[in-house]
Amino acid sequence: MRLPILPLLLTASLLPAQGPAKADPAATKKAAAKAAAKPTPEAEAARQTLRQVLDAVDATWFGSLYQGVSSVEMQGTLGIALSAAAVNQKVDSLSQGMVKGNSQGGQANLRVKGTYFANGDFKTDLAGDFGTMLYTRRGNRGFLYSKDQNAYTTRVDLPPSDAPTTYMSWFRQTLNDIKAVYIDAPTFQASLAGEEGAQGSTIQRLVFNAPTSGWDAKKREQGLAQSLGFWKRGKLEVGVDKTTKQPKWLDFRNDEQGVHTHMDFSYGSNSRLQSVNISNSSRGFEGPGWLRVGYGGDGRMSSVAGELASQDKKVSFAMDLAWSKTRTAADIAATPPAGATKRGREEMETQLLVGLAAKIFDLQRAGLNLRSVTISGK
Repeated sequence: MRLPILPLLLTASLLPAQGPAKADPAATKKAAAKAAAKPTPEAEAARQTLRQVLDAVDATWFGSLYQGVSSVEMQGTLGIALSAAAVNQKVDSLSQGMVKGNSQGGQANLRVKGTYFANGDFKTDLAGDFGTMLYTRRGNRGFLYSKDQNAYTTRVDLPPSDAPTTYMSWFRQTLNDIKAVYIDAPTFQASLAGEEGAQGSTIQRLVFNAPTSGWDAKKREQGLAQSLGFWKRGKLEVGVDKTTKQPKWLDFRNDEQGVHTHMDFSYGSNSRLQSVNISNSSRGFEGPGWLRVGYGGDGRMSSVAGELASQDKKVSFAMDLAWSKTRTAADIAATPPAGATKRGREEMETQLLVGLAAKIFDLQRAGLNLRSVTISGK
């Protein structure tokens, strides 16, 4: 379970979940032809610079501060709020003016408390408008329990075979995932886009482009596994401080998913990330946003909070973080409550997704531009 901290994944945390549609065969063929061509010196320079950027992020944002740190406790809230105006406008639109809405607005809130080990062991308690659940795994065993259904399943996803033991290695693996997509794979065409001056610094512009199809407004469903993969195609532009190799701004768009966002990064002492200001032009969520990171006396992140707002909608989250080198798997030991019914994974997931889809449908009707989760046990 990856934390939503990295620049490319911040988008996934703050934007409406809209997974990639089927690949365009023509675009795929074109990309393959480009991949077969010999890389140009300019493309190699852009990829090498991005590698240096990710290495700088590893060293200054994370690095040795997390050496030996094996677990983190996260506690906080996630919320979606819609104004009465958004709800009433949607009712008026759907009824072509025949029905006038009289809503007081809509919202969905979720309370999260969990402990996550770098090696993949975890325990998460979720409570709120989507129900009350406990999900845990230690080694190859665990369970997912729903209080609302008073049922559980012991068929859980297995941990990765190459799971690290500390968060220093965990962050590095996360950055390697980004390198694999943007640097090592032939999917993106890389180029340099010149330099510019900003507050006494020289900013080098990098461009990575993997064309997508256009937005399909009629597409309303997708597989859950696809929801966070939108960043693997599209157009990414990064402004890099030539001296520190830190990212100063990022612009990403994926027309197929209706995602377009710009982020400006600010740094505090020791080049640690302090804040991200967001200008969002994504469909259905045009507006500003922000992310703030707090640090404890040990220099590690102690809190992460963010918000993305449009004229009549708001998504927000706030999490406190407590890192540890001494927690053990025994600290997250749990068993399903006595009397709970054991179910197969497919049956359990289907029932949970039915409830989730119903809640998302309510939010859709209220005006939030979300694509529904496909009801499937896969």
